[in-house]
Amino acid sequence: MSSREQRLGWFNALPMMTMLCLSFMAPLLVIALFSIMPEKVFKLSHVPDFSAYLEIIRQGYWRSFFWAMGMAVVSTVVLFLLCWPLAFAMVHVFKRFTLIITIAVVITLFVSENIRLFGWALTLMKGGMVEGMWRSWTGTGFDGLLYNVPVIIFGLVYVYLPFMLFPLVQGIAMVPEDARHAAADLGASRWQVFTEIDLPLAGPGILVGGLLSFVLATGAVAESKLLGGQAVIVISDDVETAFTYGQNWPLGSALAMVLILIIGSLAILALSKMDLDRILGRAAS
Repeated sequence: MSSREQRLGWFNALPMMTMLCLSFMAPLLVIALFSIMPEKVFKLSHVPDFSAYLEIIRQGYWRSFFWAMGMAVVSTVVLFLLCWPLAFAMVHVFKRFTLIITIAVVITLFVSENIRLFGWALTLMKGGMVEGMWRSWTGTGFDGLLYNVPVIIFGLVYVYLPFMLFPLVQGIAMVPEDARHAAADLGASRWQVFTEIDLPLAGPGILVGGLLSFVLATGAVAESKLLGGQAVIVISDDVETAFTYGQNWPLGSALAMVLILIIGSLAILALSKMDLDRILGRAAS
């Protein structure tokens, strides 16, 4: 690429880069500046003291971080185990029926996440559809299925399934069918084809789906509130409480910055550990 083409490319990208800086980097900079302000102030004209970060340690907010990331990891693993067979079937088995499945999954995104979770809350609550049907059949009831960690993970899996499914579909579609057949002709078992052909070559789709699911699940708040009640307090709930009820913008900003740094570091680490050029068969530049 000539220097003239490079300059033209930068010039064409300038409007989009400017819009991204104003819409993404500017609010992030404000949050970063507020995170080093004294507690419970609403202006950036104060002397920075980093007290909000010390408050995170003193108040034990690290527990919320561990709960959020722990449930995000579990939900991401469950999503992969559920979506891989479906994605494989959408690529190699269902053929024309794949379009119907795609439309059905996409349509769920047209409905608000809160409305869908409220539907599950009404279904699983005491006196809801599940408990009511069980009581009508057996004559005995139970306290419902809400307000525990497993139902929160269920909510995360339910809401973020499309964000794992579609990247997996794209990743599996990148695996050459000839490579799978050649491995089978050479005596490879189905497990060997899966672990040595399918998984490595579908790595970009797995990586994208895993990162999307993990990042979104870590910052999720509706699932823990609507389905979990007060069973678990996740970090996004603490951020919301600090900004609203607590009126402590520096603390909320500090919690948000720590969450951004943790997720960003994990994402960069995951990307650095995977050689996408090797997986895609491209020569390193």
